[in-house]
Amino acid sequence: MESFISNLPSVFISTFFSVLFLQSGLDKVLNYQANFAYFKDHFKHSPLAGTVGILMPLITLLETATGVISAISLLQWLVQGSSILYTYSLALSGISLLSLFLGQRLAKDYGGAASLVPYFLVMLAGFWLYKS
Repeated sequence: MESFISNLPSVFISTFFSVLFLQSGLDKVLNYQANFAYFKDHFKHSPLAGTVGILMPLITLLETATGVISAISLLQWLVQGSSILYTYSLALSGISLLSLFLGQRLAKDYGGAASLVPYFLVMLAGFWLYKS
């Protein structure tokens, strides 16, 4: 139990990224056409305009995989008091967030890009806490 309590911040971070990426990925799966139309319009004046058809499934897969790995990491924390998947879930979170950040910057949606920074800081804090 002491190990679990000392790792509570990591448990919360795993929970946070599980919710964030599972919801986002599943929303893209369940509302694919609406999301596709939104992204097609969002990126119409960016270098990504012609690639939405290929990038949409890729980001959907990346976000969903990140959420699943984060959820498994959370379950490991809860059952075993530690998680070997935790650093992988953080790495996938970083890749997902950087992918989204790049897309927002290329679309010149600077507010959208800036809104991702707190999530990225949580990911960095997760690495820092794990190394401490």
